[in-house]
Amino acid sequence: MRTPADDGPISLNAARSALQTLAEGGVRHLVLCPGSRSAPLAYAAAEAEERGELRVHVRVDERDAGFTALGLSLASGRPVAVATTSGTAVGELLPAIMEANHAGVPLVVLSADRPEELRGTGANQTTDQPGLFGSHVRLCVDIPAGQDPAPELRRAMLTAEGIAASDGRGELPGLGGVEGISVHAVARGPVHLNIAFRDPLVPGPGAALASTRGSAPDSGSAGGAGGPQRGGSEDGEPQDRGTGSDAGPRDEVFFTPIDDLPERRTVVIAGHDAGPVAEEFARRHGLPLLAEPSSNARFGPHAVGPYRLLLAPFESHIERVVVFGRPTLSRPVERLLAGGAVPAALYVPEPVGWFDVGRRRERIIDEPEDLSLFAGRGAPGWLDAWRAAGAAAERSIAGVLDAGPMTGLLLARQVWAASRGALVIGSSNAIRDADLAGLPAGAPAARIFANRGLAGIDGTVATATGVALARGAGRTTLLLGDVTFLHDVGGLFLGDGEVEPDLDIVVLNDGGGAIFSTLEHGLVAESGRYGSTVERFFGTPHRVRLDGLAAAYRLDYVRVDDPAALRAVLDARAPGESGGRPRRRIVDVAIDRTDVRALHRRIASAVAEAVAPIAAGATAPDAATAADQPSSPAPATARH
Repeated sequence: MRTPADDGPISLNAARSALQTLAEGGVRHLVLCPGSRSAPLAYAAAEAEERGELRVHVRVDERDAGFTALGLSLASGRPVAVATTSGTAVGELLPAIMEANHAGVPLVVLSADRPEELRGTGANQTTDQPGLFGSHVRLCVDIPAGQDPAPELRRAMLTAEGIAASDGRGELPGLGGVEGISVHAVARGPVHLNIAFRDPLVPGPGAALASTRGSAPDSGSAGGAGGPQRGGSEDGEPQDRGTGSDAGPRDEVFFTPIDDLPERRTVVIAGHDAGPVAEEFARRHGLPLLAEPSSNARFGPHAVGPYRLLLAPFESHIERVVVFGRPTLSRPVERLLAGGAVPAALYVPEPVGWFDVGRRRERIIDEPEDLSLFAGRGAPGWLDAWRAAGAAAERSIAGVLDAGPMTGLLLARQVWAASRGALVIGSSNAIRDADLAGLPAGAPAARIFANRGLAGIDGTVATATGVALARGAGRTTLLLGDVTFLHDVGGLFLGDGEVEPDLDIVVLNDGGGAIFSTLEHGLVAESGRYGSTVERFFGTPHRVRLDGLAAAYRLDYVRVDDPAALRAVLDARAPGESGGRPRRRIVDVAIDRTDVRALHRRIASAVAEAVAPIAAGATAPDAATAADQPSSPAPATARH
């Protein structure tokens, strides 16, 4: 058994070795939670930050620490580490680890533990930590007290980045000096190192740190001996991995001559993390692009905004479907892919962790040329019909929304249009409203983030905080519902001296959860069969004062209750954008949710009426001509 260098207490030197290995491997951010057993990691982190090797973010809530690390990794494109003490502290990371697993985010968990002689004895704050995260981590290693964690940590970091090594007899503990190893690609995702520490847990007599806060690396700093790692670049921005990047289009990717392809009525679906490669594919092949907000492909001349209301009238005309990323939002898309009547292909250029091999109906394709041959090029009039239908649907939706009061859809449309830099969208209704009402632009103005791995509402404020901290300069906007906000209100807490992000938190405040009214539960509520059950158990009404929370956490606050006021607030420059210090602001948007189900019915009716003649002529010889004809929606009041 190899032990760390003997220039200090054994536990502290093991921690020093771990953090040095992180820095050498390209990790720039460590989210640290206070605790006694993890004290060696805390002291080693202070030393690493003093040397400028790591930026340390301290959080008292481990769940928010995990989601802050998640946001930091999403925005930086690099692995991010999170460290906790033993016991329930480790379990608090599970929600973020589950999200990272399904979203392919490379988190590195360092959990402190009691040494072997204390396990199973009833010692305080001691439980069975190895294997705690089960199948949600790509690798879990238990490091005995006194052993140098560096070799196993190097292997774990490579695994988190999607690189596994083997010598044919099993996984290797490290790559240094070993010949004949086989390296293969695996799905990116979280890893767990459980490190046992034996007393003493503090620096030895005479040890001291020059200051309590050093010059940490910038968010995008290359720094460290390891240099840029897989998935990151020297400026801290993620590299194009084929899916999920915000890098520009690569016109050389799909190299099959388009003129040689058969004509087909194919649609391109861009799910979460699809990336701009989906937009490029649709554009080059002359196909309509149906892109979710968090695909980061919802732009360009082929993007159709309100696509989910168009699938029903167009479905019988669709011949093939090409899928990029992971579709998570739309039941019409889910039905189209699950039905089996339309051949579908899923583009997977590298391993992903969100589905098991053999469990998806689509044909899995990893080569661009094969995908081109499967999709073909757009049939005459096909793209024009979708464009015309999309434009007619947008006019119909605007006709309904602009004639009424503030709604979640109107809020999402305005936030989508006003966002620059980065936009984080919460689960539940917020992202679905953006999906329906967010108008595709000619080019992306903001990079979109969302926790769609498991689509939970937990940790959303902390995720957005991590995104904003990783980006550094420039405002980040978070759009979320009030229940999602309240679920993670602890994510607002920052200790004195911690870096404050430049963050606008736009809260769709309708006094509860409205999404269930748009689902089948809304029918139950309308029928009256369960009285107030749906409202109490699903709507979860509340009367929390967000201005009081803003005051408690020392955030700026503004209340908005009409569209004109919202536009003025969103157009106003955030404090951090004018050269001042970054600030957080809560934009509290008051909305009445009693009409949500009826509103969606009015919109669906208006869109169906406007789109029906266009869809009916989608396959006619003169479809292109018919598609150019405008379609004006009837007055919104006629559709109640």
